[in-house]
Amino acid sequence: MTTSAPAVPAVADTGRQPALLEVDGLTVRFRLRDAVVHAVTDLHLTTQPGELLAVVGESGCGKSVLAHALLGLLPGNATVTGQARLHPSTGEPVDLVGCGERQLRAVRGRRIGLVPQSPATALTPVRTGRRLLEETLRAHGRTRREATPAADRLAADVGLAAADLDRYPHELSGGMAQRLATALALAPDPPLLLADEPTTGLDRPLVEHTLDLLRRRCDNGAAVLLITHDLAAARRVADTIAVMYASRIVEHRPADALFDAPAHPYTAGLLDALPERAFRPVPGHPPMLTDLPVGCAFAPRCDRATAVCHEPPGSSGTGVGRVACHHRLTTGAPA
Repeated sequence: MTTSAPAVPAVADTGRQPALLEVDGLTVRFRLRDAVVHAVTDLHLTTQPGELLAVVGESGCGKSVLAHALLGLLPGNATVTGQARLHPSTGEPVDLVGCGERQLRAVRGRRIGLVPQSPATALTPVRTGRRLLEETLRAHGRTRREATPAADRLAADVGLAAADLDRYPHELSGGMAQRLATALALAPDPPLLLADEPTTGLDRPLVEHTLDLLRRRCDNGAAVLLITHDLAAARRVADTIAVMYASRIVEHRPADALFDAPAHPYTAGLLDALPERAFRPVPGHPPMLTDLPVGCAFAPRCDRATAVCHEPPGSSGTGVGRVACHHRLTTGAPA
């Protein structure tokens, strides 16, 4: 993976606690033999302690790449630019884009936990769930005597029976493997959790159980970046929502405001597709990330598009309140 980023500036002493995570202009490209994948483009996000930020959008828009870019888990053909600053409670901020593998190893798990989208491929197949959990707990300061009851508590938190921990990953259902992966991410008690589709394979009661668990972490001062295509899940627990389309954030607003009055036509289309609303899918298909349209990538699917949409849309800021559209809906945020 190739990275390029300027030095992290010092944080001014203003008396205000800095954000836990600040992402500025993050861009990820994958170079293929005959094409370039525009996976993430000029992404800006800020996450505060106690905040649950949901990143939503259709499959293939770049949501998971964002999580892996923050942890330096991209393949060798990736080029990453921009900045992603992690502000620990003490000490200097860490630029997750510009730092080396040694620093990232100190960040992974301890400062930033990851619930992977495909837990079955992330679990060591020759260790039981209990051994995986206890080894993780001991690696982060628990004694051998403390690790066993702590593993049982974590299992209960994610909805697993203690007996389930004595199984190997191949003996677990998809939903059970998902819950074990969540427990492993929670074991070091990281201040920031990246949860990439953490409810995959779960029935609705367990979906709600998992979401409420993530919400409680935020209520206790941690931050969660929830990556999901499930808008109902986002509405249940999120403070703010960032809507991603074709590698870009097109709308980033408080959850209640976004659901009550979406400002971007794509956001409105996603909401109209919900069963409790119009149950009408967004027409057309997302563009290939190797062949993005000039200007607004949503224009070919948008009934509000005009000639001006051949130009890249501006936005009303880079944080919460941002809407990247030439024709914001009248019920949404002002231009």
